Amino acid sequence: MIPTKLLAFRDETRRTFIPKYYSGVGQVVFITVVSLSVIGWSAASIRSPALWELGVAIPTFLFANGVEYVMHRWPMHHKWGGLFFQRHTLIHHRFYTHEHMRCESTRDFKTVMFPPYALVFFLGMIAAPVAVALYFAISSNVGLVFGAVAMSYFLSYEWLHLAYHLDPDGPLGRIPGLAVLRRHHTLHHNPTEMKRANFNITFPVFDWIAGTTR
Repeated sequence: MIPTKLLAFRDETRRTFIPKYYSGVGQVVFITVVSLSVIGWSAASIRSPALWELGVAIPTFLFANGVEYVMHRWPMHHKWGGLFFQRHTLIHHRFYTHEHMRCESTRDFKTVMFPPYALVFFLGMIAAPVAVALYFAISSNVGLVFGAVAMSYFLSYEWLHLAYHLDPDGPLGRIPGLAVLRRHHTLHHNPTEMKRANFNITFPVFDWIAGTTR
């Protein structure tokens, strides 16, 4: 049973934060199609890669995991983080407590996922410029590997985070390993832990490095 106070907050958030035209399914399709298109094009464009060029995937993954950790631990959980803090702490964490993590409808996806323009920003202002710089500074394959892995990480972030807030007994809930990651994220939604533990939303690599895994 969802507490009356939480129900009231959810109703108010849906009224003021979620536009009538919003489609949760539409957003999932949009970010999936764009991301997979970039990933597919990048991977298909790689030509006769050396092993070390493919190995760039590892530091790219670690870099993305570190950025996820830093952004979540600090800007998203401190007032100086501005819009990040507002959307994450004041909306997302109040909408979903550790005892009530599920979306009630696809329209609630807006309280979980980044806004669509975040994908445009990430692709156009971060991933693409870095990929292009690596493409010309080191090799074309390095730039393409970076682009493919960076977009894969962004998409995995969105997919996994959304999966944590869906029915754990549904089809996605039975994916091997997902229950472990869901528990990791659910504990972070405990108000006593959210500023102290489990900041990685995808894979808790930097949580383990920084000693913030619970």
